Parts: sequence; C-alpha cells; structure tokens
Amino acid sequence: MVVSAESGAAFPRDIGMTEDAVLSAWRMSAEERLPRELWPPSWPPDVPGRRVAAGLRAWAHASPRPLVVFLDEIDALHDDALLSILRQLRDGYSVRPKGFPWSLGLIGMRDVRDYKVTSSGNSHLQTSSPFNIKAASLTLAGFSPADVATLYAQHTAETRQRFESAAIDRAFFLTQGQPWLVNALAKENLIRRQDTHLDSLAERLREPRVRAVMEPILAGLQLPDVPEDDRRYVTDLGLVRPRDGGGLDVANPMYREVIPRSLAQGVQDSLPRIAPTWLRPDGRLGSAQRLEAFVVFWRQHGEPLFQTAHYHELAPHLVLMAFLHRVVNGGGILKREYAIGSGRMDLLVT
Repeated sequence: MVVSAESGAAFPRDIGMTEDAVLSAWRMSAEERLPRELWPPSWPPDVPGRRVAAGLRAWAHASPRPLVVFLDEIDALHDDALLSILRQLRDGYSVRPKGFPWSLGLIGMRDVRDYKVTSSGNSHLQTSSPFNIKAASLTLAGFSPADVATLYAQHTAETRQRFESAAIDRAFFLTQGQPWLVNALAKENLIRRQDTHLDSLAERLREPRVRAVMEPILAGLQLPDVPEDDRRYVTDLGLVRPRDGGGLDVANPMYREVIPRSLAQGVQDSLPRIAPTWLRPDGRLGSAQRLEAFVVFWRQHGEPLFQTAHYHELAPHLVLMAFLHRVVNGGGILKREYAIGSGRMDLLVT
C-alpha cells in the first residue's frame, strides 16, 4: 500500500496533529484503493508520539495478508514531527512481522540518514542511526538518451503521436534526463505554468544550504568552502551536477532558465510600470534605446529593488533580468550562460 506523509507537513511542531492528519489521509487512501477486507481497523487511541506506530501495529494485526507499506513524501515532514515518526518506525521493526508491517519503504528526495532537522537547535537527526535497519537505499537516476527514447516510444504507442529523433535528442539535452522534466517537457509553457514541481524547486532555493551553493554559481563567483554534505545535498536534489573536469554546474538547460526566473520573480513583481521606449517605430528592438531605458530605470529604482532579492550577491543580476523580462514580454527571448569564477553571467536578448 502506498500512503503519504504530506498531510502532516502543516504541523511541524505539533506531533499529535501531524499524526492525526497522516493517519486520516492513510485511511482515505486505503478505503479508496483497497478491497474492504484490507482496510485498516479503527486507529487505536494512544498518546502523541505513539499514534502512527499504534496504527501500523493494529493494521498489521488485522490484515489477512502480509502488510507492506510505502510511505511517500517522508521529507515533507520536519523537525519534531519527522523525528517522532522515524523513531516510531524504528521501534516497530523489532515486532515484525506480526506486530508491524512486514516491509516498509520510505520515499523522498534523499536517503533518510541524510535528513536534517532544526529540533533542539541541532541540525542533525540526533540519533546514531535511525535506519540502520534498512535493507537498501535505491535512487532514481536520470534517464539516459535510450531511456528517453523508450519512454516517448511508449507514448507514441498509446497516442500515435510520433517523436522525430531530433526531438528526442533535444528533449534529452534540455532535461539531461531529469525524470519529471522528461515527462512534462514543453519548455516555455512549462516554465510559465509554474507546475507544482517548479514551485517546490523555488522553495528549495530559499534553504540556506542550497543558497550557499547556488548563489556563487549563478553570480559567476568561486564556490566557497561549502561543507561536502551541503554540496551533496544540492546534487541529490537534482539542482546541480558535477562538471567534466571538476566543479559543479546547474543540472540542465531548463533549470538554468527556471532558477534565475524563480529568484527574479519577487523583484519582477515589484517593478513599476515601464514604458517600452526600447521599441523602434517598426516594432523591432532598439539596443541603444534599451540600454538608455535601463540606465534611467536603474538610477530611479535599482537600489530599492535590491532589498527584494533573496540572493544578495545576485541582486544586481536579478534586477537586470527582471527588467529584461519586461523587455522580452512582447515575444522576445532571454538566454543565460553562467561563467563560474568569472564574476559575471552572460545574457543574450533576442
């Protein structure tokens, strides 16, 4: 049975509310997806911090078949709630298979041993090994070009929509095999639509240890002495990938577009109305007029807009990009190239 911990994310400091929300969601999923004889019994009452373990124990006792549970979105939980549920699952291991699920898999963006919390002022799980009971950690790697071709061939078989080999190659180039992007690809529409995956990406960018890695990459600075665990964390999230010859780079061309757009959104929303003085009478872009318009805009609004930028080292870049997004709204294109260590970002407006 696949269940989710996501409903408990709203209560990071209230363990009892987290457990009630999670167990309620599990019951709804079971009753919608399983035959009645496999539904869990009424969840037994217990003290906060023991309700999930008690519920799984009751379900295992009542089930006529071996109970196997996949707990999705485990990394939606934080702090005390995450610690509590991890420890309850760890405690239940010793009473398997009759008193707890025969097998239990946690699904998230990282190995559970790498999770960090802010409970009690410490950023680590505060337990020597909450999951030394695990059998294996499995990672969904990026798709290879052959995987992308196979996936799109399955789509063709179902819908008769063909993909030329050049389109498949282009899809792999833009996504570098990132599974969600491969499935959802329609570059500009996808970026403008800001699907849930991209909204989640924006939230990740605000995490301090993600910012410590991403900000120098985007600003063209040397990567400072960032802890190895933080670099691995950002890599595991799929935001960056190792470059040939060493170093880190943004994971794929789509993220190179999405990440600065996401960071510039707050600045862009704060922009005043700007008259399009950069347009020639025939509607084409005038480079000299565009530069003059930006200089006027910068003198009047640049400094205040710095305060709205979440990445301070990148603030001038973000203000410029927010302005240029206004310039290209009529159908132009803004492309970016990061030059790590050069102190700049290269921008191309067409």
